[in-house]
Amino acid sequence: MKEVIIYTDGACRGNPGPGGWAALLIYNKIEKEVSGGERYTTNQKMELRAAVEGLKCLKEPCKVKLYSDSAYLVNAFRRGWLDKWQKNGWKTVNKDPVENQDLWKELLQLSHRHDVLWFKVKGHSDDERNNRCDYLARQAVPTNS
Repeated sequence: MKEVIIYTDGACRGNPGPGGWAALLIYNKIEKEVSGGERYTTNQKMELRAAVEGLKCLKEPCKVKLYSDSAYLVNAFRRGWLDKWQKNGWKTVNKDPVENQDLWKELLQLSHRHDVLWFKVKGHSDDERNNRCDYLARQAVPTNS
């Protein structure tokens, strides 16, 4: 299997409000950047969308190291939240419906296709690739004009 590194980030102007997402994919020394935005969304949706779109870029099953500054995203996989939500009929511990189920379900499908390891990075610090994704996500936020 090919080994790919993916960095992701999401941004939102207002929460909810216009938002953007970005992913940086690295295979050997080749880097690819993808980004996009939505006129009305949330920061959490953009974090999830970035991971979805990054994984969707892969044309075949790969070993992936995915880096995100979103504890929500990383912890859902690393701490087994997704397993618990599914067993509880997509309900949280408080019996509330899990938000962003469509994106979580898409991420689950993609993560089953690939061998994904999830890593939390500190946002807005000295991680050059995370900072690049943050910049791209902010640039992708639609403007009102």
